[in-house]
Amino acid sequence: MSSAGIDFTSIERLRDVEIYWAEKYPLFEMHGYKLRRRYRPGWTPSWRGKPLIAILRAEDALSLHARVNVIDATRISDGKLVYLKKIKPDSQELELLKYLSSPEMLQHPHNHCVPLLDVIYDPSDSETCFVVMPYLRYIDHPPFELVEDMMECGETILEGLFFLHDNGVAHRDCAYKNIMMDASAMFPQGFHPMKELSLPDISGSAPILHRVDVPIRYYFIDFGISSRFATNQGPTLVLGTQGLDDEVPELSDTVPYDPFKTDIFIIGNVFRQQFLQVYSNADLLTPLVQRMVNRDPNLRPSASEALREWKAIRRRVSSVQRYWRLRPAKESWLASLYFELKACVLGILTNPAP
Repeated sequence: MSSAGIDFTSIERLRDVEIYWAEKYPLFEMHGYKLRRRYRPGWTPSWRGKPLIAILRAEDALSLHARVNVIDATRISDGKLVYLKKIKPDSQELELLKYLSSPEMLQHPHNHCVPLLDVIYDPSDSETCFVVMPYLRYIDHPPFELVEDMMECGETILEGLFFLHDNGVAHRDCAYKNIMMDASAMFPQGFHPMKELSLPDISGSAPILHRVDVPIRYYFIDFGISSRFATNQGPTLVLGTQGLDDEVPELSDTVPYDPFKTDIFIIGNVFRQQFLQVYSNADLLTPLVQRMVNRDPNLRPSASEALREWKAIRRRVSSVQRYWRLRPAKESWLASLYFELKACVLGILTNPAP
């Protein structure tokens, strides 16, 4: 108990959801993955018996985030951070993950679906298995910096959507939280999964490289409500109102709708919310985004059309403009002038036009 009356002793006890994962520690270790120290057998808080301040520096004081069906882990063979997700072995999600991660699918350069690294079946529970995926972050964490960051991200997302649709898969829930990035290349010394801007041992801030200078991979995740159709199938209509984006106008439990057009709206909404509403100099995307979020599904472009238009927009951006700083929508004009002049000079010096 601190002098302010805050009870820190609760951190010394695992919550129910943590107990569940801790009990699976031997299973994961047997398959080549280890959980953080907090979830290892016989764990004792590292700060016990030390001054209260020690808890603020203790890596094992960090518990799980709100999501109860996933946990971070480390692949023992190479130290790679991964996610373990609890799903049902007979689920459509697992079937789709296996299909999209098949050798044939992985060869396609436009396949931007999260790769399935491993599947761990629980011998004590036939209704449970754990899929292993790379550890991913939200696409704006760390934030976008340059126009080129935005253009590269958007093009990759549309490539991935075109790939899915071309193979008969409608994601149906491709909202902001289900499009993530592998930003490990930005963190040469690594980071902690619960404090993503800190070093793995949380001893200090993690050095971060600019995303334009390193390979970033963007992935579609969570195929829990996705639909797959034969590529030569006739009308591809579905029912359902599930999903993270509650602005999609056609969702219905009674009137069939085209899930491929729904994907276009959802992605358009991602661009609107993460680019147009956040940065004042992202307006070059406005015409395309407005078409994508049209309330009439028939007036929205297909994934191939949206990708083609995005690439055309990107080609029109000059080599200098690409390295302009993305300007926050609420930034003052004076600050914008200073930073844009600075970015322009740096762009000319480091990326001269051919």
